[in-house]
Amino acid sequence: MKKLLSILLAAVLAMSLLVGCSGTGSNSSTEDTDEAQTTETEETSSSVVDQMLADVEAEMDSQLGEVPEKSAGEKVGILISSTSNEFWATMKTRYEEAAADADLDIEVYEASAEDDAEGQLDALNTMVSMDFDVIILSPINGTNLIPGIVAANEKDIKVINLGPGVDEAALEEAGGHLDAKITVNFEDQGKMVAEDIVERLDGEGQVAILEGLAGAAQSEGRVKGAEDVFAQNEGIEVVASQDCNWDTDTAYEATRDIMTANPDVKAIFACNDNLALAAVQALTELGNSDVLVYGVDYTSDAKAAIEDGTMMGSMTYSSAIYTKAAISMAMNLAQGGSYDEPLYLPLTLVTQDNVADMDGWK
Repeated sequence: MKKLLSILLAAVLAMSLLVGCSGTGSNSSTEDTDEAQTTETEETSSSVVDQMLADVEAEMDSQLGEVPEKSAGEKVGILISSTSNEFWATMKTRYEEAAADADLDIEVYEASAEDDAEGQLDALNTMVSMDFDVIILSPINGTNLIPGIVAANEKDIKVINLGPGVDEAALEEAGGHLDAKITVNFEDQGKMVAEDIVERLDGEGQVAILEGLAGAAQSEGRVKGAEDVFAQNEGIEVVASQDCNWDTDTAYEATRDIMTANPDVKAIFACNDNLALAAVQALTELGNSDVLVYGVDYTSDAKAAIEDGTMMGSMTYSSAIYTKAAISMAMNLAQGGSYDEPLYLPLTLVTQDNVADMDGWK
């Protein structure tokens, strides 16, 4: 069964502090108090994140079932989108860390850019010609890797689809199959953002969406999830939904055009953080600091923007647990295990309300 644990933080814990001041000792006392308060805040943040990560890992463990803890000599190939996006650069690092913990031999391949669908297929074809037992792949769009997956099937290489989905109907028609799938619910990402927008706007206002890439499952899912929520609220009007091809220049220009045509827009949902940050830049140059901007991936730049108030929020999930689970699945498949249902990673929405609690999230 599909399982989804939606983890939402309410607010930073309230703290009170009584400080006594007298004579020449007052400055020292204030400094000591500030240091103690900083330490307590850091400890609170750490404990919150530690518990969140423990909850996410427990949920994933319940879906994974019994899996090997260490490699039995398998060789695993990993194909990502492109490290030109910070999210995928982080995923590459997390894959390497998870593999090292499991004593597993991996090699990571990528495309030259997020829209280089043909180059990603070329990389997969190269991987199929090598001696991998399992390939974990995240396609740029739903169909670009199908020929390579079919070739992997023919060589009895197990294939795991992580994240952005392969079009399984088209894959089946081509004579191929997936051996396992681990992902997040992209529609739920859009829904969670849209619900937060509706709540903050009290159910009234114009909104816009900056889409990712046509055909990319994560973009299409996020857009659909958001649109479904907005459609259920009569006071919300979606004035624009612009395809940006994962390109920041396109998102920047789209934001300027949208705001020029619709100066009353109150919120923008961008399908990743790079697009959201491009929107922030455009809004800043237009002198508009009132629009609520949301992204997805919770990159370091997005975190900084949420902290300084230029972004309202970003959807995230634990890349460390995501990649660890995928590595466990790969070892299990190589050692004779199987998966009948997709695995779903729990989601978290980070906003200005809870970002102070998120130090240590990974």
